[in-house]
Amino acid sequence: MLASVPLLVGGLLELPMGVLAGQGRRRRLVILGGGIVFLLTLLAVASAGSFAVLMAAFVAFYPASGAFVSLTQAEIVDAWPDRQAQIMARWDLAGAAGAMAGPLLLTAVLAVEGGGQVGGGWRVGFLVLAGIGALAWIGTLLRGRPAADAHQPAAEAEEEEQPPWTARAREVGRALRKWGTLRWLLLIEVADLLVDVFTGFLALYLVDVANLTPAVAALAIAVRLGAALAGDAALIVILERVGDLAVLRASAAAAALLYPGFLLVPGLVPKLAVLAALSAVTAPWYPVLQARLYGSLPGRSSVAVTLSSAAGLAGGLGPLAVGLVAQGFGLSWALAGLVVVPVAVLLVPGRGRS
Repeated sequence: MLASVPLLVGGLLELPMGVLAGQGRRRRLVILGGGIVFLLTLLAVASAGSFAVLMAAFVAFYPASGAFVSLTQAEIVDAWPDRQAQIMARWDLAGAAGAMAGPLLLTAVLAVEGGGQVGGGWRVGFLVLAGIGALAWIGTLLRGRPAADAHQPAAEAEEEEQPPWTARAREVGRALRKWGTLRWLLLIEVADLLVDVFTGFLALYLVDVANLTPAVAALAIAVRLGAALAGDAALIVILERVGDLAVLRASAAAAALLYPGFLLVPGLVPKLAVLAALSAVTAPWYPVLQARLYGSLPGRSSVAVTLSSAAGLAGGLGPLAVGLVAQGFGLSWALAGLVVVPVAVLLVPGRGRS
């Protein structure tokens, strides 16, 4: 319940965040306010004395995160409209670093707390996250608006002239009828099947299908996260020299070969080597596709945020679909079906204008 209810209820609460926040000064106030609620939810989780409090805190976390994190992303991307892919690459690198640091933080906290007794270590972990979040909030407050946006001569006038939220809501419907926007929105969720969804099933596949030990499966997860982090770091350099669509197509072509290779290659070392390569080459997918989504809606990043939230809710059916296929036909067949993902990422962007 703690995994599913907050995702659905909190996701629905987050859905209109982009449209209601708009842009300019109003959006910045929503970001700062969302950051405060973000910190309060972490503190509530750390101090929760009942299941109801814990559930309420997790539910509130989603819209708070949408206000603090997603709108910050939109604000930064708006500030550099000609470098959206490069900005998203840096954003994704920060996220990958967090994905690596999170388990290390929990391990350290549990070790200090003496093995993670119930009600002990995990609470300290959330307190540490709240402290880190507070530093991020203070940095956001002190920095002000991104420099490239703050010095635009017409910035204040644009804030006063932005359309009401009802007009922005209608823009969401119009955007969904544009193939130029819809394709990027769909591809983000399709690509995620071979990124986050595949990661979620990876350990189970290695233990139940490849007959490896849980310790080796844990090592494989570490290899995947580390290789993805390296891919994110390399992408920052590559995008300074190569166009984002060229990078996307090359990575999709490589993944179309590497993913079946991972499923078919025998032996532990070859499997881990192919997994590392696959994790590195799929690193460009989210930042490039998300940047393209923003680029398809120039000056309407708030609409892109709302569309991303809606697509994220729909994308939650991805793990369920893979799980149902695995239950009916076996996990190996369920994961084999994901071979169509890199083909879609390779071919769909080529249709229509880029």
